[in-house]
Amino acid sequence: MPKNDTIIEIEHLSKSFGSKNVLNDISLKIRKGEFITLLGPSGCGKTTLLRILGGFDAATQGTVRLNGEDLSGIPPYRRPLNTVFQRYALFPHLDVYDNIAFGLKLQKLDSKEIDKRVRKMLKLVSLTDYEDRDVASLSGGQQQRVAIARALANNPQVLLLDEPLSALDRKMRKDMQIELKEMHDKLGITFIYVTHDQEEALTLSDTVVVLKEGRIQQTGTPADIYNEPVNAFVADFIGDSNILNGVMPCDRKVNFIGHDFECVDEGFGKDEPVDVVIRPEDIYIMSNTDAAQFTGTVKSCTFKGVHYEIFVDTAEGYEMMIQDYNAFEVGSTVGLIIKPCDIQVMHKERLSNTYEAIVIDANHVKFFDSVFECTVPEGISEGECVKASIPFDKVELMDYQEEGQAEGQVRSLMYKGNHYHVEIRLTNREHIYVDTQDVWDRNDLVGIRIAPKDITISK
Repeated sequence: MPKNDTIIEIEHLSKSFGSKNVLNDISLKIRKGEFITLLGPSGCGKTTLLRILGGFDAATQGTVRLNGEDLSGIPPYRRPLNTVFQRYALFPHLDVYDNIAFGLKLQKLDSKEIDKRVRKMLKLVSLTDYEDRDVASLSGGQQQRVAIARALANNPQVLLLDEPLSALDRKMRKDMQIELKEMHDKLGITFIYVTHDQEEALTLSDTVVVLKEGRIQQTGTPADIYNEPVNAFVADFIGDSNILNGVMPCDRKVNFIGHDFECVDEGFGKDEPVDVVIRPEDIYIMSNTDAAQFTGTVKSCTFKGVHYEIFVDTAEGYEMMIQDYNAFEVGSTVGLIIKPCDIQVMHKERLSNTYEAIVIDANHVKFFDSVFECTVPEGISEGECVKASIPFDKVELMDYQEEGQAEGQVRSLMYKGNHYHVEIRLTNREHIYVDTQDVWDRNDLVGIRIAPKDITISK
């Protein structure tokens, strides 16, 4: 399809509910006939974006254009878009035929035209003999087909799908993925699909848009998103990954897990700290250790149907996930090789926790609404605005919020080979990042403690 064949243009779109920002400056172009998926964890703003497109919510800022026309103020029923909701929203008092015909009857179309469209949709979703059935008697997959048929009967230019398969079991979900892809190919209209299921997004989409906390992290083809993630969040969210801290001593060389490796990446600063991603299927494992780049001990080996999932503890104290067609005995020593083209090096999003702070006196500063003891360098006055920096591994998490100097909630965890990188959202909606050996669960409530010697103050 032509690259410039844009049907929807989203420009600097933001949405707030009170003081909470759900979408932050979203800009995106969607092409005619494209199957585009909005992908991200719960609360990232993907459903809110879909509801704004459908006209069910209004943006706080920004514009949405359809074929060049600004959609602001146009109600849902006047937009050439139809939505398939997560809970189907079928009418229980109507049979299958009348559910599909409902929107057409509201438009007061001729009865022959209604019948023609309904029967065409019944055939499209493989429900030809079900027109007289009560929708309550249908399986979840059949109800989903009815909801899709009802939406498509109106000949929309764009079909919006809000996690339409989430209520189905795994096998039925797989079957419906195939059917949805076939429908899209037959109809050639634009599908905008919302899901938090990475495999579903990679299977269905022409384009994937990865969101985190209301911001677009990366837009690209499924292959681009999987093979060339732009940051550690995308790499961690899309598929299985080994994500490790590294350093780039020079172009085409990276050090991680205690070894230097050749890579294909360039343009980093000398000795720049980086994130390194290696997919588990890209690590070569062998019993012969002579030709290996490094060695390890097999910790576990689990058959996953197509491959074995193997965890190896390296001699340097790191845990690596490997996927291989061969099994290796637990406790055995193995050799490991990683090719340069299979190492993905990325700039770090941040190197430490850094906050704007206010100097209280020579021994105290205030940031994220809490007062912390520290040493304020000479030449900095009371009331002055300064920068407070805290290394990730110098933040202590407490089981009980009242034991900390500040309070927060665990938002995400990322395993980095020998520790966890934990994101905490504080009560004032600031974030702090912690490197820890302890395992926390998402949404755990925690206290934050920082020793005075670990806070560095600078102008």
